[in-house]
Amino acid sequence: MIFAKIDFINLLPFYIYIKKNIRSSQTKAIINYKKSYPSKINKDFKKRKIDSAFISSIKSQNKKCTNIGIVAKKDVLSVLSINGEYNKDIQSDTSNILAQVLNCNGKIIIGDKALKYYYENKNKDFIDLAEEWNIRYNLPFVFARLCFNKNGKIITEIAKEFTKNKVKIPQYILKRYSKKTNISTANILNYLDKISYDINYKEEKSLKKFLKLSKKATSK
Repeated sequence: MIFAKIDFINLLPFYIYIKKNIRSSQTKAIINYKKSYPSKINKDFKKRKIDSAFISSIKSQNKKCTNIGIVAKKDVLSVLSINGEYNKDIQSDTSNILAQVLNCNGKIIIGDKALKYYYENKNKDFIDLAEEWNIRYNLPFVFARLCFNKNGKIITEIAKEFTKNKVKIPQYILKRYSKKTNISTANILNYLDKISYDINYKEEKSLKKFLKLSKKATSK
């Protein structure tokens, strides 16, 4: 089973959970990771080059998905629109369209590079797109959903068990990512507190609203 891996900090808890808690050697043996970034993973998933992945919410329509994803409760810190002319982030699909929905002109940046920018630029020359969404609609924002092309039973069970467990990130992994991204371990933990993974009623409502608004925004 080819599982696409987005090597961003926001999914650290999920990958740590898989490594530590999947006891079946057979399941571990069939999971092969393929690292990439969100927009590329979306394309590979559509072409069925990968079996399962966190798919950008804008591309998850009519896909087989679990009830977990990448969710910002309010602000997210890692999806920003920097003041200036509109410029897409090539790694993103959902965030680029979210900026259009919110009429936020500027340079869109996502992921760990955006998180680093957030902590290094306290002058706030940017808009946190998840925070802006929450201000306008009083809803969390769903950036991605865990979807699958096959092996649905295994993936659904992993998703179900993941939501039941609170994952503690080992210090050595925190330090590794801190060194890799130049973001302090304290700021990494602060960021992860803003991320949730369950997709329940409010998240479903938010997702439906975003997909509806995205059609209007992209048809202009």
